[in-house]
Amino acid sequence: MNEEIPPEDTSADGTDPGAELPAGEGSVPEGFAQRFAEHLRATQSAAATAEEGQSRGSRPTVMVMAFEGWNDAGAAASSAVRAVGQACGAELIGKVEDEGYYDYQFSRPKVRSTGGHREIIWPSTKIYRARPARAAVDLLLVHGVEPSFRWQAFTADILTRAAENDVSGIVLVGALLADVPHTRPIPASLSSEDVALQEILEIDEPSYEGPTGIVGVLAHTAAQAGLPAVSLWAAIPHYVGQAPSPKAQLAIMRELEDLLGLTLDESEVAEDAEAWERGVDDLAEEDTEIADYVKQLEEATDTTNLPEASGEAIAQEFERYLRRRKPPES
Repeated sequence: MNEEIPPEDTSADGTDPGAELPAGEGSVPEGFAQRFAEHLRATQSAAATAEEGQSRGSRPTVMVMAFEGWNDAGAAASSAVRAVGQACGAELIGKVEDEGYYDYQFSRPKVRSTGGHREIIWPSTKIYRARPARAAVDLLLVHGVEPSFRWQAFTADILTRAAENDVSGIVLVGALLADVPHTRPIPASLSSEDVALQEILEIDEPSYEGPTGIVGVLAHTAAQAGLPAVSLWAAIPHYVGQAPSPKAQLAIMRELEDLLGLTLDESEVAEDAEAWERGVDDLAEEDTEIADYVKQLEEATDTTNLPEASGEAIAQEFERYLRRRKPPES
C-alpha cells in the first residue's frame, strides 16, 4: 500500500482522560535522541542474531501511537502524530479494523463524498511507515479511534504488528485536561517503566493510579513484554479543552522532534497556536471570572517554574535550529 497519510478530517471528543499526567519535568535532555536510538539498538541486538541485526538496518524502528477519544483532549495527540506523518511522507502499510473492537453507536462511521463518489469511513486504526532523513530512528506511526471492546486482544494485535515490523521501542502519546493557563507553555511530561530509559531521560516511572485508557494499557503491556516504551502526555487548559488545540499539538511535536531526532516544519502549527491563544485571550477579556481564574493559574505556574533557569530549554531550541540548518541527506 502506497497511500500517504491524509489531511486530518476527524476530531476527538476532547473528554478528560483523568489526572494521568505522569511524574517528571517533561523536557528531553540535550542529545537524548541519539542516546535513545543507541539504547534501542543495543536492546534490539541483544534479542537478535547477528544476521537478523544486519537485515534490520542501522536505524532502529520506533512505533509512535495516539488514539482519538479519552486519551486525546483537544485532539492534540492524534493531530500531532498525524502531522509528523505528513511531514515525514509516511505511507500506509496496514490497518486494524476488526469491527469487534468498536461500538458504532459511540464511534460512528462517517459518510464522505469525493468527486461525486460517496463512501463510508469505518472506525479503524491505521499504521504508517516513515523513514525521515537525518532522524535517529525509522518510524511506524499508529493512530485511530480508541477501541470500545476487547482491549486485550487489540493490544496483542498492535504489539504483534510491532514485532512483525521489527519495532525496537514504543512512544505512546496522549493529552489530558488540567489546571494550566493557556498563556504559558503547554506542559509535556515523559515517563517510562523501563529503568534504563528512566536513567537516560532523567525521569521517574509513572506514578498515576486510577482509570486508564488504551494508551496506558499499551504502555504497560509493552513494558511487561520487554519492549522499551515511553509515554508522552501534554496538559491542556481545561477551560478551553475542545478541539482543536494547536498549542498543545505544537508542544507534543517539539517533544517528539527532540526525542526522535526529527526536523519538522512547525511554522503553520505555530501560527495556529498563536491565533488560538489570541482567541482565548479575547474570550477571557469578556468574562472577568475567567480572567481572574487565568491570572491565578499564571501565578501558580510562574511560582513553580521560576526556579528552573531554562538553560535546558535554550539548549533544546538551539539543537532544533542546528538540525534545521543541515540539508537533508540525499
